[in-house]
Amino acid sequence: MTTDTDGTGPGSHGTGGAPGTGRVLHGCMGLGGAWDTEPYGAADIDAAEAAVEAALDSGITAFDHADIYRHGKSEAVFGEVLARAPGLRERITIQTKCGIRLAGDGLPGRYDLRAASIARRVEESLTRLRTDVIDVLLLHRPDPLTDPDEIAAALSGLHRQGLVRHFGVSNMGAAQMAALQARLDVPLVADQLEMSLYRRDWVEAGVLLNTREATGNGFPFGTLEHCREHGIRLQAWGALAQGRYTGRQQTAAEHATAALLVRLAEAKGTTPETVLLWWLMRHPAGVSAVIGSTRPDRIRACRDAAVREPDLTHEEWYELWVTARGTPLP
Repeated sequence: MTTDTDGTGPGSHGTGGAPGTGRVLHGCMGLGGAWDTEPYGAADIDAAEAAVEAALDSGITAFDHADIYRHGKSEAVFGEVLARAPGLRERITIQTKCGIRLAGDGLPGRYDLRAASIARRVEESLTRLRTDVIDVLLLHRPDPLTDPDEIAAALSGLHRQGLVRHFGVSNMGAAQMAALQARLDVPLVADQLEMSLYRRDWVEAGVLLNTREATGNGFPFGTLEHCREHGIRLQAWGALAQGRYTGRQQTAAEHATAALLVRLAEAKGTTPETVLLWWLMRHPAGVSAVIGSTRPDRIRACRDAAVREPDLTHEEWYELWVTARGTPLP
């Protein structure tokens, strides 16, 4: 699997540790058993190992985490997988996120990007993941109460200590990234947003100007352009649209899109899942897909997206878009 850089920088692990990180990342939110605080078991480690093996078999070497996934159990079972496979850490890229605090102990759910909180969350993630460096750390959500100067100082400190190689954000727009980057002495390399053929507001924001439909589009206009101009890789979470076009379709538009995906996949010798991801990757802004399935067969169905260039014509890309919309373009 190709990555965007050679992965040089602080720390001693990872093949890429790179902006992107490559065409496809495996999203690890589903690993670790139930979404509760009960301990994970051997079966959960086995399931995580099977998912990791399927990803590696498919040319996927970047793994996306967050400190809150399964209350930390997603990172912990991944650390167990690494412990079972000496040498694996050197072959992969580990990305994780911090900044969301789940409700509990009488406190509400909240965002926290204060310096001390970032440092603590990184320390905890390193322990659970059983590694001494995080290749990419993303700020999970904006924290309106923390000054960007404090955030930037915390990230720069982690970089100087060799605990984190690269930094990015998640669920942020162009203005938020620009404000943070102006204070940060290392470049932001990624912005992870919900993007798919189902969640099309990211692409429609740029074409619905001067239409009534524009009022219902909440995507921060200019974000794609900002990322492209500043070398920030877009990462699409929810890239497979939660199966809406590959087995869980409900509406007429979803059924029509699923049938079109099957037809295109057969013509190109691949899978509907791959064509779905190709639709994202075909956009010139440059989009990496984060696939969150824990099923080995579904992970392997995305292999061609990881190892082949997007094979969609201009017209096929638009046909998928219009079919998924269920209405013509303005």
